[in-house]
Amino acid sequence: MMSVDGLFDLSGRVAVVTGATGVLGGAMARGLAGAGVKVGILGRKEERAREVVREIEDADGEAMALIADVLDREQLEAARDAVLERWGRVDILVNAAGGNVPAATVADDAEVFDVPSGAMREVVDLNLIGTVLPCQVFGQAMARAGEGSIVNISSMAAQKPLTRVAGYSAAKAAVENLTRWLAVELSGKYGAGLRVNAVSPGFFLGEQNRAMLVTEAGGYTERGQKVIDHTPARRFGEPDELVGTVIWLCSPAAKFVNGIIVPVDGGFSAFGGV
Repeated sequence: MMSVDGLFDLSGRVAVVTGATGVLGGAMARGLAGAGVKVGILGRKEERAREVVREIEDADGEAMALIADVLDREQLEAARDAVLERWGRVDILVNAAGGNVPAATVADDAEVFDVPSGAMREVVDLNLIGTVLPCQVFGQAMARAGEGSIVNISSMAAQKPLTRVAGYSAAKAAVENLTRWLAVELSGKYGAGLRVNAVSPGFFLGEQNRAMLVTEAGGYTERGQKVIDHTPARRFGEPDELVGTVIWLCSPAAKFVNGIIVPVDGGFSAFGGV
């Protein structure tokens, strides 16, 4: 019988976290490193990537900076090759890169009929294609090994379409469909040791949404208050609160868990508003 500690043991595993230069991606990367995982910090901002690596190394973890755009396959392949050269394997992929595009947002005084098609393509590319390509590039290394865990990052906007964020909601809904499709495809062709799941965060304060949810004085904006009113926990999430779910999905404890979307949202998705 495996011990409880063994169920969640990730020591010696190798992970790549896209979007690890951001608030949520960085928190998940540091959390995995704290669990004994060697982590590739993948992002476009070299200075920030190296800063996250230093933070991990200062905490006695092991990490490397991978400077790449998730929409550039050649850059992703170079990053994969660098990981394989240094660590010899890829066990975990966390697709945290993504975000909204302002032009694909419908403000209260705007109409959806005027949203530029180019802006919709941009937000779909960033969130959907920016998940597809890393799954192809790093997932191929996992398929050859016959095991691995891919964790995509969705959003509450996928399950409950939120006002304003038209393109983002559609793109994240596509990410959830992709997650289920890949779970079936990869495990069916390459073995049950290869799993694909997703985490669906509720409202966490990041670089892109802070001004929309919180005032400069630290209070809630009108939209921020609506979110709090519909979140039973009555607060926004803390980035570190995503780590436990990611570790579970990547660990032996979840070896029979495949193709699911896990909400980490303080109860937002369960609340009907009354």
